[in-house]
Amino acid sequence: MDLEEVLAREAIRHTMARYTHAGDRLRVDDFVAVFTEDGILQSEGVPDTDSFHYRGRSEIASWLTRWTERADDAAPTHGASFVRHHLSTSLIEFTGPGEARARTYWTAYTDIGPDHCGLYLDQFRQTDDKWLIAHRRVRLDWRSPESLFTTAINRSS
Repeated sequence: MDLEEVLAREAIRHTMARYTHAGDRLRVDDFVAVFTEDGILQSEGVPDTDSFHYRGRSEIASWLTRWTERADDAAPTHGASFVRHHLSTSLIEFTGPGEARARTYWTAYTDIGPDHCGLYLDQFRQTDDKWLIAHRRVRLDWRSPESLFTTAINRSS
C-alpha cells in the first residue's frame, strides 16, 4: 500500500463520517454533498414498507428534508430525541482509477440504546480531490422491537 492509497482510504472514511454526522443532525446540504451529482441512495433486502430508491442530489435532499417537515396533524417522523450512527468494520477495495467500493457495518443508537443496524454497500468515485458516494445500498439487518424508527425510512409525508 503506497501513500496515495492510504490518503484515498482516509478520504473515503472522511466521506463516510460526513454522511453519518450530517444525516444524524438532518443537515441536508452537508448530507447531499457526500454524493456525486448522479448518486444513488437505496435500500436493499428490506420489506417493501422500508424500501426506498433515490437518484441524484435533488431526490436525496427531498427525502432527508421531509424528515424535518410535517403537516400539523402528522405524527413525528420518529420518536427519538437523538440518533447516532456508529460505523465499525469497513473493507475498502479499489476497483479502478478513481473508483472504489466499500462494505461497512453500522449500528444506530437512539434513546432506547441499539435501535437498528446493518451494512452499507458503497461505490465511491473520486471527484477532484474528494471521494464521493456514487451508489449507497443500505441493508437493514436488525431492528429492535422497540425501535423508534418504525416509520422513518420510507415515510412520504
